[in-house]
Amino acid sequence: MIDEPADRNTIRPCVLIALTPAAPVTFAGMREPRDEEPAPFGNASEERFVLSRRYAAGTGGVRGLLITVLGDYVRPARQPAPTSALIDVMARLGVEEMACRQALMRAAADGWLMPSRDGRYTWWRLSPAFEQFLDLGAQKIFGFAATQPEWDRRWLVVLARVPETNRTGRHLLRTRLRWAGFGNPAPGVWISTHTDQIKNVEFVLAEAGAQEDAHIFISEYLARGELSTLVRQAWDLDDIEREYDAFRTAFARAPSDDPLVRETQLVHAWRRLVLIDPALPAELLPPNWIGARAAKHFHRQHARWIQAATREWQRISAHAA
Repeated sequence: MIDEPADRNTIRPCVLIALTPAAPVTFAGMREPRDEEPAPFGNASEERFVLSRRYAAGTGGVRGLLITVLGDYVRPARQPAPTSALIDVMARLGVEEMACRQALMRAAADGWLMPSRDGRYTWWRLSPAFEQFLDLGAQKIFGFAATQPEWDRRWLVVLARVPETNRTGRHLLRTRLRWAGFGNPAPGVWISTHTDQIKNVEFVLAEAGAQEDAHIFISEYLARGELSTLVRQAWDLDDIEREYDAFRTAFARAPSDDPLVRETQLVHAWRRLVLIDPALPAELLPPNWIGARAAKHFHRQHARWIQAATREWQRISAHAA
């Protein structure tokens, strides 16, 4: 992906930031010494699930819907699910049986699911690694308030460029730092108010082939310049606001009488918003930020719809058909 023209994203020179190099960290994904305890994600690193294109961006298409269904119903049940139940709920969401079966097979090949046979029926259990990934995802999805509750006024700043000849690396760097909530106020400059993202940044830089020439800093804003201007240069808050407005409109009332459809569509749509919203501190957001109101709306509708959806899932998943 080609960077935006420099004159469009240039930071005003009056913005002053004190920079301190971040403490050295080990690249995520490196093999642990044999004498240490096994990683909680087994043979798959946490970052493989959290940051890879297949897992983190899986809000679109059949794979994305399958992740939502697995996370909303199979994960809390802690029980294997029959193929028939997964085909049933996916069909209600407009997915054909063949496409669902293909998604299940790919999920098994990718280490998400572990199939087992019971006569002529197949049951699907979450792998330990993917179950933990979904647990972490649920914490973020259902704990997301569209703002950063506490901020020590420090910034995580990444200076990184990928040569134009490495188009894949350029796209990967831009896309995955965006997923992690980073803004891009100028070419080669990425900023975030979430200073706990250093390990994820190291992993992204390594995958993009940009780690050798990149620099990571913990910074403090000192003076000059309007922070609101910097924020607008780094993130398209207007676009995010439109997305939140569309979400509130779409789920002002139940989109379907089917309890599984309305609950799954609600969580699936919210998953996408959690992915694109950097969750900035309230002081950096416009007054009466719509994201906070949308979060309250999501939690209100989820509380209304989840019990009926769970009962329906339990009904169709109790026996293979």
